[in-house]
Amino acid sequence: MANKNIKEMSFLDHLEELRWLLVRSTAAILICATIAFFFSDFIFNEIIFGPKSPDFVTYQFFCELSQQFGLDKSLCVTEINLPIQNREMGGQFSMHMWTSITVGFIFAFPFILWEIWKFISPALYENEKKYAASFIIISSFLFFVGVLFGYYLIAPLSVQFFASYIVSPEINNSIDIDSYISLMKTSAIASGLLFELPIIIFFLTKIGLVNPEFLRKYRKYTLIIVLILSAIITPPDVISQVIVAIPIMILYEASILISVLVVKNQEKEKLKA
Repeated sequence: MANKNIKEMSFLDHLEELRWLLVRSTAAILICATIAFFFSDFIFNEIIFGPKSPDFVTYQFFCELSQQFGLDKSLCVTEINLPIQNREMGGQFSMHMWTSITVGFIFAFPFILWEIWKFISPALYENEKKYAASFIIISSFLFFVGVLFGYYLIAPLSVQFFASYIVSPEINNSIDIDSYISLMKTSAIASGLLFELPIIIFFLTKIGLVNPEFLRKYRKYTLIIVLILSAIITPPDVISQVIVAIPIMILYEASILISVLVVKNQEKEKLKA
């Protein structure tokens, strides 16, 4: 049965626990951000501005892939004309600070998950609390894989597409640093959180908001949405769109399987009761 401590805690006690969760999580992010601040050369030159180079690993991969499919070098990137500018006096310092905080959030994510687990654990059954380590490891793994997916696939495909997109030769692309950094952060963080879908479905199924039947019913609509998103964030070719769509659909199918397992476990618990 669930821990009775949650029933004994008042609403103010829960708010106090939530406050300390936020305080400790913020402290962890700031500590990681401080460390990242001193590695700015590597973070900016090698990581953030990496997709600006035609030699970036993703472009090389697509170039080889296109040749494997007999497309000659139609997907090969030989040049990326993307000058980046800063138009504000404190723009580079502000960008440095916020980028460090973003990196801090990424590396502090496992600790944040641990804090979230401690917050929700009183509401779990006793036999579920032993899965704390598994929850942290699996959730962190999915998040980091998602971040890498966003960085190595979505971000470079977006950079290459928008850098080469021209509506008129009279218009020169001179991208503001905030716009470029925003694209990189959004691609990485959003993908990382998207890859948490199986974990989210796990908890939504436990509290009864979704079930396997619901997920199967809307599978075709999900596929359409994924394909539309893939078409928006990737260059207008089928290969790159499929490469982006496949992992997302695999996550959705895994979420259905997880939902099935949760429902079966709940039925077993009811029979035991």
